[in-house]
Amino acid sequence: MYFNKKQPMKLKSISFLIMLFSLSLNLNAQTNIPELNKEIINYVESVIGTQVERGECWDLANQALIKVEADWDREYKYGKKIDPKKDKVFPGDLIQFENVKVKYTKGNATYTEIMEHHTAIVYKVLGKGVYELAHQNTEFSGRKVGLSKLDINTVVHGKMYFYRPTKNLKK
Repeated sequence: MYFNKKQPMKLKSISFLIMLFSLSLNLNAQTNIPELNKEIINYVESVIGTQVERGECWDLANQALIKVEADWDREYKYGKKIDPKKDKVFPGDLIQFENVKVKYTKGNATYTEIMEHHTAIVYKVLGKGVYELAHQNTEFSGRKVGLSKLDINTVVHGKMYFYRPTKNLKK
């Protein structure tokens, strides 16, 4: 049997190229962010660690959408409804949680989070179905705006509605 000593180097090079390509796709997804979403993220960055209005989860989304003059129903439909299984999710998109239960294991511990009626803003897209969320009125950050990770594959119950902020639809 013939063994080529250069083969492992080729595999390393191919692996590196695949990793580089994957990284560029993720960066590309982060750079093609709609303009209104960028404005929302700029607002979110300015309030991380502070309490927005009363500190309710809804207050963060409300103020972000008001600041960017987005169109929405002033209740819980924050723009154009999108399907995270079919549509690309961007930072600045909003999520409405209804009776959601998340269950995941970290090390030897299993964690459960319940979001009966909760609103969050996608702060970063970490991968397919994995997001860093900006939200307040949570167990981990209290009534101040904080960041946490959500993998939608860990959702075991409930519904999540994703929205893309819109502007000038009524005119």
